[in-house]
Amino acid sequence: MTPVILLAAERKSAEVTDWAARIGWVVGLALFVALVYWLMREGWKWRGTLQGDLPELPTAPETPDPAKLTMSGRYHGSTTAGQWLDRIVARGLGTRSRAELTLTDAGLDVVRPGASDFFVPAAALREARLDKGIAGKVLTEGGLLVVTWAHGDKLIDSGFRSDHAAEHTAWAETLNDMINKTETEGAR
Repeated sequence: MTPVILLAAERKSAEVTDWAARIGWVVGLALFVALVYWLMREGWKWRGTLQGDLPELPTAPETPDPAKLTMSGRYHGSTTAGQWLDRIVARGLGTRSRAELTLTDAGLDVVRPGASDFFVPAAALREARLDKGIAGKVLTEGGLLVVTWAHGDKLIDSGFRSDHAAEHTAWAETLNDMINKTETEGAR
């Protein structure tokens, strides 16, 4: 055999001999990841503290009106109106979840399994539109139903995505008709 072939045959990986250094690196990386997670969690809690002046969320009336529309899908969060990255986390509004929406003459009832439900009275509704994103969720154009509503002295945008995206247009039109009707009746 030629010397080149013999050299190639003898080459092999070096044995791992410094296990303590490797374990130290793995433990250090795990501690770093845990620290980053803890800092993110503390930031979330701090944001909730800063938004502590947000009043309690209204609850649905005891006797519900007949439903105009219903929708099942996902609740993607709420932000300060017009500022799609300023997430609101107080009162459980920052928790993403499944959602069942029911629109009645009294308002919009949002039932969220595993998270706090809330109700938006008809008088608090300001606008409904189709959009492409809200804090941490970006979809195709028109993929998100965004409902603007007043709560206390704050305007809030809440984002919903139906299991059937074709429902979004009907929801936006019905909500805006309802809002315009309420404003017209209030002007009399």
